[in-house]
Amino acid sequence: MRCLFSLILIFVSSITFGDDLLLDASLERAKENRAELELALKKVPSSQREGMEFLIRHMPNRDLASLKAEFLLKNVQLAYQAWETSPWHGQIPKDIFLNDILPYASISETREDWRSEFFKRFASLVKDAKTPGEAAAILNNNVFKQLNVKYSTKRKRPDQSPSESIEQGVASCSGLSVVLIDACRAVGIPARFVGTPLWSNRSGNHSWVEIYDDGWHFTGACEATGPDLDKGWFVGRAATAVRDNPIHAIYATSYKKTPIHFPMVWDWDARYVYAVNVTDRYTRLKEELPEGIDRVMFVAFKEGSSDRIKLPLVITDSSGTEVFRGQTNDESFDRNDHVSVPLTVGATYTVTIGDRTKTKVKAEGKDQLITFNVASDQATEPSDSDCSIAEIQSNEDSLSAKEAKAHIETLWKSYSESEKKTRQKEHDARVLNVGDLTMPFWYKVNGEKPADGRSLFISMHGGGGAPAAVNDGQYENQKRLYNPKEGVYFVPRAPTNTWNLWHQGHIDGFFQRVIENMVLFEGVNPNRVYIMGYSAGGDGVYQLAPRMADRLAAAAMMAGHPNETRPDGLRNLPFTLHMGALDGAYNRNKKAAEWQKMLAELHENDPEGYINFVKLHEGKGHWMNLEDKVAVPWMAEHTRNPTPDLIVWRQDDVTHSRFYWLAVGKEHIKARALIRARHDGQTFTIEHSDVAQLLIRVNDDMIDFNKKVTVVYNGQVLFKDKLSRSASTIQRTFQERHDVHSTFSAEIEINIPQS
Repeated sequence: MRCLFSLILIFVSSITFGDDLLLDASLERAKENRAELELALKKVPSSQREGMEFLIRHMPNRDLASLKAEFLLKNVQLAYQAWETSPWHGQIPKDIFLNDILPYASISETREDWRSEFFKRFASLVKDAKTPGEAAAILNNNVFKQLNVKYSTKRKRPDQSPSESIEQGVASCSGLSVVLIDACRAVGIPARFVGTPLWSNRSGNHSWVEIYDDGWHFTGACEATGPDLDKGWFVGRAATAVRDNPIHAIYATSYKKTPIHFPMVWDWDARYVYAVNVTDRYTRLKEELPEGIDRVMFVAFKEGSSDRIKLPLVITDSSGTEVFRGQTNDESFDRNDHVSVPLTVGATYTVTIGDRTKTKVKAEGKDQLITFNVASDQATEPSDSDCSIAEIQSNEDSLSAKEAKAHIETLWKSYSESEKKTRQKEHDARVLNVGDLTMPFWYKVNGEKPADGRSLFISMHGGGGAPAAVNDGQYENQKRLYNPKEGVYFVPRAPTNTWNLWHQGHIDGFFQRVIENMVLFEGVNPNRVYIMGYSAGGDGVYQLAPRMADRLAAAAMMAGHPNETRPDGLRNLPFTLHMGALDGAYNRNKKAAEWQKMLAELHENDPEGYINFVKLHEGKGHWMNLEDKVAVPWMAEHTRNPTPDLIVWRQDDVTHSRFYWLAVGKEHIKARALIRARHDGQTFTIEHSDVAQLLIRVNDDMIDFNKKVTVVYNGQVLFKDKLSRSASTIQRTFQERHDVHSTFSAEIEINIPQS
């Protein structure tokens, strides 16, 4: 067995680039903890050394850098004590103890010592219980009453620790689950956190608890069903989960590292909580098999290994009729969770596993397990990464290009079918709601619908800083100003009456909703979305176009004022500007001339970027007598490129977390920050970055996944390796905007060296 001291050296020395980078603890603190952990070695009894070693081997880097040795020692001591003194000690395998009793946390909750107090409070409740399942039911019936904690959406955060929930007296289903899990673990009951990001009917997410008692069983936290487990209000919804859809699957947490991460809906970017897919157990809850039919399980191992692998599985009956087509479960599923197929007992079937292994199998009845050991050349292995400053997302899926495309299509189909029903009411009412604000709208559709979808022209009215009646009049006037030959001409009424009515932070959210709805209801092509505006609406175009450029195909500014904004972010967004040459109020004409010069210089220095058409209309004041309408057909000539070769991302005072194929984590979002990044084949070059960490996202339109990708900054190679397509990355980037053209299948996390 590798000694604990060696483990400490390995983990602390590599702490800056493990499965999750240090976001909340400094490298200096990690080095300090190294000394503390060395001293802790002398205090670990030999009988508990395996537990300490297990915790450190699988510990998230952020915990390894922040948790004190005393905390870990106490946790290990109390966990062993509870397990060894429990009446059901002999019923709990060592591996279950290590993974589901010993850990000090379940998800992203605040780390704290809950074992001491919970053992004192609850050990007496379960002293007469004979099994862990019986004990867990007793706790679920009593713990929340004793602690005076109940469910409420008014809790401060979803992932509360026990003390935070006790202090508030309320918790979400996630917080309640953490309390029950910790109460169970404190008295030696194996328990783990379970949940789904979204029910298949899109009615919300949910979290609950699984208890180990000769296999895993479930219960809703603070939703006790008397002495019974495996009951709950959510059974019907859980039975419709979709195992291969990362949004609608069901996951259980694992402290031990696994190929996939637990999807925490309150923090999609977190990757330090591992998981197993347990969907199959729940989809079989309502199953009633006909007499004479039983499920037979199938599992495939890589030859010479104990690791399960995912391979195609096809089963046909004696007549040659296919009765099942799917795939075996790999290590992302529970160890004893194998794909199972209902077969007629006594019948013989032909089973094809992988691309060439075929055999005859006789179905013998319940709990029959058919095992295959498959040659290594049929199994795929994730490539090793040599990144020392970059972190690539875990290869939990390793999808093929065809599978990635199919997954995006599945996500779109599920989203579009459900969201059209959900949004029909607001669409019919012609009013959008975001928070406490409302945006009435009007639109008309012109021309025949092109094969690839309609165009969308979002046209912003003037006014601002005036009574509502004035802005209402401007709204009505905007409806008549322009008339595209093809597409949806969409006129929204500003949610407020302030001077900056079209460039406040809420506008971005409203326009994202507009784009999504028009794609759903009018078949708009998301690569042909345009914004335009007059006067105060023009002010909005100046501001919105650079910060929303990655969602637009072109923009037209009429008679507005740029205020403090600059054109840097327009590198890939064709921009047309129209101004009356005599429009001197607020120096609008002078500002337009300045932008004309800036855009010309930018385009001269970058001929493939900053496409523009600027016209100061001679003899015209603030009203250009509709001469500016030439902007509409000019915009319509352009189509968005979602993955341009060069990105210039200048954050506004209203910030975003992503721009084309670049993204940043919440902690690295900074107003006015500038990032320049270039893509050339398999190479990405970061030319400038005002942030210390960023994500580079890719899909099959951008790179060849069979070749290595290189990331360079200041002549230094920050990353060089092959990438794997990931279902979770596809799902996460799709969910951000529901735009199939801006969905990515892999990403690289890059730390920019700081001088």
